[in-house]
Amino acid sequence: MSCEALQSIAKPCANNTGGIKTVWICQQENVTTATPAWEITSLVLTDPANVYAINRNTGNYTEETAQDLLNGSTLVTQTITLMFNRRDKDKSEAISVLGSGQQYLAVFIQDANDVFWYFENVQLTATGEGSGTARADGSKYSITLLAESDHLAYGILSTEITGNAGDFPLPSQA
Repeated sequence: MSCEALQSIAKPCANNTGGIKTVWICQQENVTTATPAWEITSLVLTDPANVYAINRNTGNYTEETAQDLLNGSTLVTQTITLMFNRRDKDKSEAISVLGSGQQYLAVFIQDANDVFWYFENVQLTATGEGSGTARADGSKYSITLLAESDHLAYGILSTEITGNAGDFPLPSQA
C-alpha cells in the first residue's frame, strides 16, 4: 500500500529559463517558518538576509535525490554553486564569514523564471578560482554551498517573507 496518492504533473505553457538571478543568505537561526505539508505559508527573518549579486550564467543549483531501498531512507543533496567576478578584499571577507564555524545558513534563490526557492540548513563546503590566466579570463571566486535534506527546496512567494522589507523585490509575484 502506498504512503501517499500519486499526483499528476501538467505540461507547463510558460517559457522555461535556467539560471539564477539573485541570492539572499542569512544564518538559519534567524528564520522561522510555518510549513504545513510542502507549502510555506509564512517565513519570518529576525535579522535581514544579505544579497549576493552574481552575473548572468554564473550560478546554479542542483537537487539529487537518493533513495536507499534497504534502509527505507531518502536523502536530497542540494548543491548551490555561485561565481563572483573580480576578486577584492570585501568579497574575500564576505566568503570567509559565510564559512566561519561551519554555520548553518538559509539560502533564498530567485531563479531565471522569477520563482523563489528556500534552502534550509546549508553550509559552505568549498571555495575556488583565482586570478585567471589570460587578461580576458578575469579574476573570480567560486563557492559551493551544500545541504542534505529530506525534501526538495521549498517554493515560496516573496510576499510570504517578512522581516526583510524591500529586499525581496519581485513585482510578478506581488
